[in-house]
This record gives sequence, C-alpha cells and structure tokens, in this order.
Amino acid sequence: MHFSIRRARRDDSRAHDWLTVDRLVFYSGTMIVLYVIFLAVWARASHGFTDSGFSRPGFDLEIFWSASYAVLHGIPVSQVYNQLSFEQLQQSLFGKLGHDGFTPWLYPPTFLLLVVPFALLPPVVTYFLFVGVSAFAFTVGTLRLSGLNRVLDGSRLSWLLIVASPCVFVPAIFGQNSLLTAALAALAVYWIDRNPVRAGLCIGLLVIKPQMALLFPILLIAARAWRPFAVAAICAPLFCGLSTLVCGTQSLHAFLINSRIARETLMDHSMHYWLASPTTLAALRVNGIPLDFAYAAQACVALLATVAAYRVWKNARDVRVRGATFFVATLLVNPYVWHYELAWLGVALACLTSIGLEKRWLRGEQLVIVLAWLLPAYEFFNRVAALPQVGPIILLLTLLIILQRVRIAPEPNA
Repeated sequence: MHFSIRRARRDDSRAHDWLTVDRLVFYSGTMIVLYVIFLAVWARASHGFTDSGFSRPGFDLEIFWSASYAVLHGIPVSQVYNQLSFEQLQQSLFGKLGHDGFTPWLYPPTFLLLVVPFALLPPVVTYFLFVGVSAFAFTVGTLRLSGLNRVLDGSRLSWLLIVASPCVFVPAIFGQNSLLTAALAALAVYWIDRNPVRAGLCIGLLVIKPQMALLFPILLIAARAWRPFAVAAICAPLFCGLSTLVCGTQSLHAFLINSRIARETLMDHSMHYWLASPTTLAALRVNGIPLDFAYAAQACVALLATVAAYRVWKNARDVRVRGATFFVATLLVNPYVWHYELAWLGVALACLTSIGLEKRWLRGEQLVIVLAWLLPAYEFFNRVAALPQVGPIILLLTLLIILQRVRIAPEPNA
C-alpha cells in the first residue's frame, strides 16, 4: 500500500513535467523556421545584405578578417589597435560599415595570433568555416559535458536541441568567438577529472578571452584539481609569450589602452551596450543609476556568484552541476558581456535539461530554463525594442535553480 502511494505521487509529479523531449524538439524546430524567416526578411530589406544602411551577418568576423589582413600584409600591429587606422582599413576592405557604434580591435594579442590565418581565404568562406567549426566544437563540448545524448539514448535529436538554440544562432550571426570559448570551457570542465592535461590546455587557451576564465583558478582550488591548475598555469603564459613574440610587446600596452576605452565608452556610457548586455551593471545604468552604485552592485552580484560557485565545486560531484554553475556564474561575474556571450548560457541550460529529463524537474526549473533559452534572442532584438534589461534577473534565477538542485538532490553522479 505504501509503495503504491509513493508510486502514485511520483507519477503525479511526472505529470507536471511539461518540458518533455517532444516539446523541446518542437520548440527547436520552430526556432529554426523563425531563423529562416528572419534571415529572409533581413536579406530582402537590405537588398541581399548589400545596403550599407543595414548591418550584415558576420560583421564581427569582418573585424577578425581585417586584423588578419593587416598582419599578413605587413601592416604594423599598432595600426590594428589604433581605432582610426583600423576603421579606415575595414572600410577599404568592406566598404561603408553598416553598423552603429565604433569597431576597434578590443582583443588581446593571443586572439590576434589565432586569427592570423583568416585572411588566407575570402571573407565569406572564412565566415562559414569559422562559424561551422565553432558550432561543431560547441555542440561536441556541450553534449559531452551535459550528457544530453546519453539521456536521449544516443538520439541525434540531442544535436538538434543544441544547434537550434538561440545561444548558438546569435553568436553565429555575428561570427563571434563565444561559441569557441564556450567549447573550450565545456571540454575543460568535462576533462578535469577524466584528463587533467587536456583540461589544463583548454583553460590555458582561454587567454584568447581572459575575462571568461576568471573563475577557473578559484574553482580548481575548490575542487582540488591541482593537475589541471598546473597545466593551465604553464600553458597560459606560454601562449601569451608566443603571441607577444609575434605581435610585439607594444600590442600588450595597446590592448590595455583599448580595454580602457571600451570601458569608458561602452560599459560606462553606452545605451547601445546596456540594452544588449545581460549584466547587473547594464541593467542599472539603463535605468539611470549612478555609475559608482552600478559598479558596487555588480561587484556584490559577482561576489555572491563566486561564493556559490566555489561551494558547489567544493561539494558537488556531478560534472553537469559543476558545469552549469561555472557557466552561469561566469556571466554574472563579468561586467562586460554582450548578447553573443550567452553561448555560455547554452552549455548550462543543456546540463540542467539533461538532469531534469533524467531525474525529474524541480519546482520552477522548467519556466526558468525556457526564459533563459530565449534570453539571447531577447537581448539581440532589445537594441531596437528598448525593453527592460531583464538579463541579470534571469541569470540569477538560473543560478538559483542550480543551487536548489544541489540542495534537494545532492547525491554524487560523476
């Protein structure tokens, strides 16, 4: 009798699990149709992406390609980091830039070294190749970390659920590197216990976008993962040294100068940035909150996210829980996050979806996951819609449901 009651309660809880595999597939297919419609309308309005009054797909990839062109054609690296010179170079290569806002090279020498081969191919070919390889690496890394394909019994639908996500579509539209960095981070978390050397190498390579790796040293200490820590501590300086050797020591100074310009121009005073940035800083600044108070609030949220991630990594053994916590906390810690950086959120959502489908959904999880899944699209269109900046609220809710999962279901699952 007691067994029958428990089984009935379990079946009743399952009845409230509306985020099923079938619905996930339906939502993914619907998004693909919407992507096609959006691109068709965009292409028609911009006369095949030729109208300089419109932005075009791969705009950020054009920045990478221009930097590569400069290096391959002997243009001094200092000219790449010089805003006026670099913008003139872009215009000479791609014509009038149909994009509001400035377009300087804001990346460290490590990423400049990575993109050097880009201009060996035509820009269109480079765009599709870079996005394709990045999306493939992102999907592989996400599926390995989340185990979503295992939960779906090896079904290829797991690939559809990842690729169709707005977390992939938005960075793919820009030709951004966030899919690549998210892939490196996902594989690093997956390999920390399985292959510490590979994990350390992946973490070390994240110096191409160092602000996205800030939490790794703290969390590796929490997990007592000393071998990945040591490998990363060797790999990162070697990569930085190689890039400095190729690009010159002046590139480091120029990068720091451009970082300061980006902070003063974008983070501190740009409505264009605030509307597309899911950060606490942006949400407060867009509502007219003074700069010092906004930075103080950002620091408080960053501290809370760091402490939460540290505790999860110290106590949890489920690699999916660790991964979800790391990716969400990283987005909460950083004050400089664009909509395309939400590719990192996609990895966390895949981990949470895998856990929810394998075990059962906890109260509130399904709604938060759907809202977070849609967040990149919301941020993408918000520069035009100018709706409230809800990004940090959704990210905090996502972190909350992870902590709820750890509290209610603490059993290890390596």
